[in-house]
Amino acid sequence: MAKLNSHEPSGPVDEKWQKHMFDMKLVNPSNKKKLKIIVVGTGLAGASASASLAELGYNVHTFTYHESGRRAHSIAAQGGINAAKNYCNDGDSVQRLFYDTVKGGDFRARESNVHRLAENSVKIIDHCVAQGVPFAREYAGLLDNRSFGGAQVSRTFYAKGQTGQQLLLGAYQAMMKEVERKRVTLHTRCEMMDVVIVNGKARGIIVRNLLTGQLEKHAADAVILATGGYGNVFYLSTNAMACNVTATWKAHKKGAYFANPCYTQIHPTCIPVKGDYQSKLTLMSESLRNDGRVWVPKDVGDHRSPDQIPEDKRDYYLERKYPSFGNLVPRDLASRNAKEQTDMGKGINGGLAVYLDFADAINQLGRETIEARYGNLFDMYQQITGTNPYESPMMIYPAVHYTMGGLWVDYNLQSSIPGLHVLGEANFSDHGANRLGASALMQGLSDGYFVIPNTIGHYFGSNSLEKVTTDAPEFEESLQAIQQKIDTLVGIKGSKTVDHYHRELGLLVWDKCGMARDKKGLEEALKRIPDIRAEFWDNVSIPGDAAFNQTLEKALRVADFLEFGELMCFDALHREESCGGHFRTEHQTKEGEALRNDEDFCFVSAWEYNEGKKPKLNTEDLTFKDVPLSQRSYK
Repeated sequence: MAKLNSHEPSGPVDEKWQKHMFDMKLVNPSNKKKLKIIVVGTGLAGASASASLAELGYNVHTFTYHESGRRAHSIAAQGGINAAKNYCNDGDSVQRLFYDTVKGGDFRARESNVHRLAENSVKIIDHCVAQGVPFAREYAGLLDNRSFGGAQVSRTFYAKGQTGQQLLLGAYQAMMKEVERKRVTLHTRCEMMDVVIVNGKARGIIVRNLLTGQLEKHAADAVILATGGYGNVFYLSTNAMACNVTATWKAHKKGAYFANPCYTQIHPTCIPVKGDYQSKLTLMSESLRNDGRVWVPKDVGDHRSPDQIPEDKRDYYLERKYPSFGNLVPRDLASRNAKEQTDMGKGINGGLAVYLDFADAINQLGRETIEARYGNLFDMYQQITGTNPYESPMMIYPAVHYTMGGLWVDYNLQSSIPGLHVLGEANFSDHGANRLGASALMQGLSDGYFVIPNTIGHYFGSNSLEKVTTDAPEFEESLQAIQQKIDTLVGIKGSKTVDHYHRELGLLVWDKCGMARDKKGLEEALKRIPDIRAEFWDNVSIPGDAAFNQTLEKALRVADFLEFGELMCFDALHREESCGGHFRTEHQTKEGEALRNDEDFCFVSAWEYNEGKKPKLNTEDLTFKDVPLSQRSYK
């Protein structure tokens, strides 16, 4: 077991980032144009990084598997973005946002990264307003705020229920401005298949052109991955169906450590599953819990319609159990409590849903106010379910949403492979074992606009990089290995669809490694996953050839999920504690809350790929000087 060095600077936590920016090496402006950087992904982290690096003078090549960068999944984020501006004068500060995030992550995040994120949050809002992002405003014209889970202040800036879309359009426009100036070269409909390592450093990637099927080589001086999370390992999730683990998994197999893969977030506010062959789930923003009240019938088996259940027969269980935070407890608590209620037999809609009721808010504030805050979300709910949420409570249930695990990175956002930097949800760094709502957009933009433009210059200034072209043998070796894998898949000509295996894997990991895990279930999953993987490689059906073939695209991604799912369950089995979204039923308090084991597991688990054998564990010890370790409580 090796101990990892995060390379975080010394000194007080509130001075580390400023001190580090001064101490880092710089690149002369005239030399930046000689350096080529590959950015994979065009979501908030990728688009903001591409724009910022190009504005600094670097030669940027950006890759997306979409036909437009605007299709990145960041566009689906709804509720808002956190920033410690204290516009409401309710006691917020950088220190409080830092505290809330460390506590919300159940003390499993690196303090220095979290404080930097809180510092940068203030700049992000100003930056996005200058871009023209249409944040909601109060009557006087000032930016409005609302609350999100895990906080007792209002620090979330929003644009109705379209915050991710509006922020992405801002980053996208900044990136496309640089495309027009020819500082960014945008490669659309190209999916990264591998990262190429030359003399121990990341020096390029292999991509597959999704329109022609051709494999292409691209060399660079550094590579940035901003490719999102791995939530679709569960098959059903709130992620877009194309979201996948391939880019980070390929980097992992080339030497990048994968950190905390068992830390997955279950979002409590989603539209419940409606059938065995549903392909994805729909998120209802956490912001709805500002005004909506979560409840179930008090009596088991009470199947009356909600309007027939009187107030004294309703259990507002979050308000009852957590009076300080009420319906705005963090996501892991809200999700586990919803599961607890349905497991007790109090669920509605066939047992797997609870109510989110806006009747009181509409009576107090008026329908027009609620419509102004959440109108597009209410419309979406009605279109999907056929029920009018202004007149009847929403039905919600937890679903897979976000992944806190990802490639391990140091304070500079560099992975264990020199020259390979990882941003946004693709890395593990800022959220610990549970992400607070409205912090994903904050992290993606912080990494892209304010962190990587500084830290990647330090990498260039600290390393002597020889000239590398795609003629290097490492590029051809990687390309041939990918081609062989594609040829093998296309040649199987089996009888079962790719979705069959993805669904089977997803149901297994949801049952055994979902909202609750235990040793027996995880061991069963680890025994079953290799069998599913073996059958996939023996009997999957991929019609057509290796040119334009969307089934082949999906098969390549599912093949990686079938490998990654095993690591996720292995990590969950190894971590003998409960923390945040990782809830081992053997480790809980008398009240049913997560029970950490700080003596044995106060570290980051960074797994090293070990082909054909069990992964090797490397650890980064976590220390908490500014937010002392304590049992997390929201009561």
